[in-house]
Amino acid sequence: MLNLQEPAEAQFRHVEAAAPVVAIVGATGAVGVELLRCLEERGFPLSSLRLLASPRSAGKTMTFKGQALTVEALDDDSFAGVDIALFSAGSGISRRYAAVAVQAGAVVVDNSSAFRMEPGVPLVVPEVNAASMAGHRGIIANPNCVAVIATVPLWPLQQRHRIRRVSAATYQAASGAGAAAMEELRLSTAAYLRGEDYTPTVLPHPYAFNLFSHNAEMDAESGYNGEELKVIAETRRIMDLPALPIGITCIRVPVLRAHAIALTVEFEEKVSPDDVRAILAEAPGLRLVDDRVANHFPMPSEASGQGDVLVGRIRTDLGDPTGRSVALFVAGDQLLKGAALNAVQIAELLLKR
Repeated sequence: MLNLQEPAEAQFRHVEAAAPVVAIVGATGAVGVELLRCLEERGFPLSSLRLLASPRSAGKTMTFKGQALTVEALDDDSFAGVDIALFSAGSGISRRYAAVAVQAGAVVVDNSSAFRMEPGVPLVVPEVNAASMAGHRGIIANPNCVAVIATVPLWPLQQRHRIRRVSAATYQAASGAGAAAMEELRLSTAAYLRGEDYTPTVLPHPYAFNLFSHNAEMDAESGYNGEELKVIAETRRIMDLPALPIGITCIRVPVLRAHAIALTVEFEEKVSPDDVRAILAEAPGLRLVDDRVANHFPMPSEASGQGDVLVGRIRTDLGDPTGRSVALFVAGDQLLKGAALNAVQIAELLLKR
């Protein structure tokens, strides 16, 4: 098994092939489908593609560049000859098979939470900390979707004005809980509009025309749920700010796709909204949507299906008389920049090294 505590030189994996062999683990899931689409739309220079999933999905076909590819059952022999393995099948599968893939010679880009806080595994948002990939030992972790979407605007601000504190409230779509939750939102909404009862089976509360605290496990002592604790820890790690104070409340909302976040950022010095707006307008991975006259700001409906993090509603926080705090609102596609797109961007960087 992979020993993450060994020196980086012992297990470093370069991707030497100009056109690597790529495998997608969890190809039939919501993120797996988006990984396939991102590879195609971005023209990723692969020589061949393997689609891997559970035995119950084996034999299904998926289309890539106009060709039908057959999904294969994942097993210990699946990674022979694979250069890059994109994992999106849950932490249990990642813990079982990531080391197998690395030992077969692949670099793993893992979408699960399995390795995100492992000291030997880079946790990467390419617009923020691509340089951290240099010491990888065969596994690179894709962060929590909220941490990805939040750090894309936070990082360029930190580069110009040191951040003192972050306060956040999230509005998280069904896509964050997978395809089954998205379908439950559709079915429960249709039942609600027909005046019929609907018993949820995927999420713990009625979803149609409702919102509730994120369904991650609650820590009874702190009062924070697992999603909130993950976002705090991962944001600090991505930005290499281990002591950054972060307060956050994560809420599941009845939106099919794309998460939104209200951010209030306190800086160590007074910063104007115009300065923040100018910084974010030039930052990679962001698109400014900040039309006060038309009351047009980031929305999940406009964030869905595209890769930019939308940012706007930039204004002074009137709750801070010092003028050091600025409020903003962001929205990003959880399945794309929050998952599949970020993973493919990491894979693209592997080819440049």
